[in-house]
Order: sequence, then structure tokens, then C-alpha cells
Amino acid sequence: MADSQPLLLLLPQHTPTRLASLDVFRGLSVFMMILVDYGGSIFPFISHSPWNGLHLADFVMPFFLFIVGISLSLSYKTNPPHLRTSATSKSLLRALKIATLGIILQGGFFHGTTSNTYGVDILTIRLLGILQRISIGYIVAALCEIWLPSRQGEQFCFFKTYYSHWFVAVILLALYSVLLYGLYVPDWQFDVSVSASSSLLIDGNNIYTVNCSMRGDLGPACNSAGMIDRYILGIDHLYRKPVYRNLKECNMSAKGQVLDGSPSWCHAPFDPEGILSSITAAVSCIIGLQYGHVLVHQEDHKDRLDNWLRFSLSFLALGLFLASIGIPINKSLYTISYMLLTSAASGLTFIALYVVVDVYGQRRLTSVLEWMGKHALIIFVLVSSNLAVIAIQGFYWTKPENNIIHWIVTRFLQK
Repeated sequence: MADSQPLLLLLPQHTPTRLASLDVFRGLSVFMMILVDYGGSIFPFISHSPWNGLHLADFVMPFFLFIVGISLSLSYKTNPPHLRTSATSKSLLRALKIATLGIILQGGFFHGTTSNTYGVDILTIRLLGILQRISIGYIVAALCEIWLPSRQGEQFCFFKTYYSHWFVAVILLALYSVLLYGLYVPDWQFDVSVSASSSLLIDGNNIYTVNCSMRGDLGPACNSAGMIDRYILGIDHLYRKPVYRNLKECNMSAKGQVLDGSPSWCHAPFDPEGILSSITAAVSCIIGLQYGHVLVHQEDHKDRLDNWLRFSLSFLALGLFLASIGIPINKSLYTISYMLLTSAASGLTFIALYVVVDVYGQRRLTSVLEWMGKHALIIFVLVSSNLAVIAIQGFYWTKPENNIIHWIVTRFLQK
């Protein structure tokens, strides 16, 4: 999804070939996305964790970001200095295209499976989303790869060779930490008629008040990530059905409405792909970029696997340590512990696929995933816009209600 061009890997025999395991990994991520999107309502344990914690769905976004980083290292394997300006322009244009497509697909324009209306008020369109986050990670990693130097003439070292990339990663993590823990979050209000989350009002009033007056809180109500999005993007442009509504405190009904008596913040919009959390998400791309550098600089399978395994386990240990000292594993805030653990999971998954597909050549076992990986963007468009579901829904028996989508919704999702 990071680049529509073939991702070439030059093997020791200097025969250009496509890195099959990367396509398989991308296809696996697309399959997981479809599984959790449509199966999460039936099997809640695979859906996104309501707040702190790690479920299957919480690995999808980090997988995509990690893959973007690897793809970039292969795309810019040869990057002559005199072409840096041109490469930057192309990268910025590609990131803009990805972000624009994301706004169209997830901004609210396309209708769902139970409505025949389409279009969206530009005053309430969602500005951030999956592809927008990928575009941010993409451009940050691309600029690192294009402009920041590497140490030449030395034996490749995971940290030393591209020390400037790691310096950027540390700066981004420091900036994220300062903003997450240091910003003061005052009390705030929102109009329930805008969020459209509840059919009931408090004391006949449309206005909800969330009492905060604190800093460093990592709960759903008073975190600085939400405050930054409300100030910069505007609360009308945030995601209106945040996953934290599945918390017990919010008392959400079977129809997806937050009931009266729930805390006021349960009714508020919140974007899990917000501005602050995109900073640590970009670091996931930079980490993937370094895994790609191992591919570029080292030709021996054993050397590659040794490097990847060593640092995947290091990220895993560091992520677990941070979680143990109180930094929660949280996808919505994209906390540092979450970033490290999912980067470790990305690395270990890629290692397994690389061994099966590229070392042992077992491509028949993963042929379907490889095909999905080569057509990931098309599949994403069909799924996220509901076009695939609507197409299936269009086939019915005697009357429109007799279709397989309606049967699944009434049989499983509305129980």
C-alpha cells in the first residue's frame, strides 16, 4: 500500500525479483483488516480493545506502517544526491494522494449497508483515518531515507549505520511524551446534537461538559491527544463512534447508542488516528525502514535473520518493561509501549514469513495472501467504501430484504 511500483530486491546473483514475503505480509494485514472489520461484531475478542490492552485488530495498523517502512528502503535503495529534490516532490505528491483518498473513503461520503443515501457535509467530514495515518508515516520515513545520511564504508550495524534516522525517532518520541504528559487539559464541552451519539439529553440540554482540569491523564476523557484534535481539527471532524464506547462505563445499547446516565465523555467523538498518536505511528514506519536496510545491506539469510530477531526481541523486552512500569498498551493513544510491542510483533511476523516464503520457497501455501498483497490498495478501497458489501447485497431473492448481508446482520449482529 505504500508504493504502487514493484518492490525490487537485488539478490546476490544480481537477478531482480520481487520480495514475495513482503507481499504476503501485506496480504496478511489486509486479510486481518477484513476479518476484524466484519468479524469483530460477532467475535468481540478479535475487535479493537476498548482502551488499554491488545487485541488482534490492534496489530493491523502497525503491520501496515511497518510494511511501508520496508517498502521505502527498497524503493530508495539507490538515491543519488542530485535526485533528492525530485524524489521529495514525488513522495510528497504520493502522500497527498494517499491522504486525499483516505478522506474520500473514510470521511463519511459512502453510505453503509442499511442506507441508500450518500454524501457528507464538509463541515462534519472526518479529516483523519487509516490512509491519512499511513501517509504521515510514509512521508516522515521517506524524508529520512531521502535526506538523512548513512555511514558509508563501514560494516552494516542496525543502529550506527543509520544513526540519524534513530535520532529522528528519539526526537519524535520525546515530543510525543512531552505533549502527552505535559499539556494541561481544561474542562471542555461539546454539543450532543453534533456527535449524534445519544437519543437522550441531559436535563433537556444539548451541551455535555467533561470535567478535567489536569495534565498527564491517559484515560478516554482527559488525555491531551483528544484535546489537540479538538483544538486543531475541530470536534465536528473527529470519529463519531470511538471504540471506548464499548467500555462498561458507557452502557452502550445493542443499537450502538450510549444510554442516559453514562459519563459525559462516552457521548463525545474521538479520533484513534489523531494528530498526536500519528507521531509515534511514524516511528513504526522508521523502524520498518531499518528492517528494510538489513535487506539492502546484507545478502546472507542468516545475517538478516540474526539482525531482525535480535532487535525484535529487544523491542519486545523494552515494550514489556515500559508496560510493567505504568505506560499502558493503548492503540488509540499509540503509546510508546504499544508502538514497541507491535513493532516487535511486526518484526517476528515478517521473520516467519520470510523464512517460509523466501528462504524455503513455500509460495503455494501463501499464494492467496501474496495476491491480496499485490492488490492491497484496491481491496482496501472496496472494503472501506462498502462497495464490495453493497455489490453482494445487490443480489436478492424476490425482494431486496432477502439478501445474504441482511441475513448476516439480523442473524448475528443484532442479537
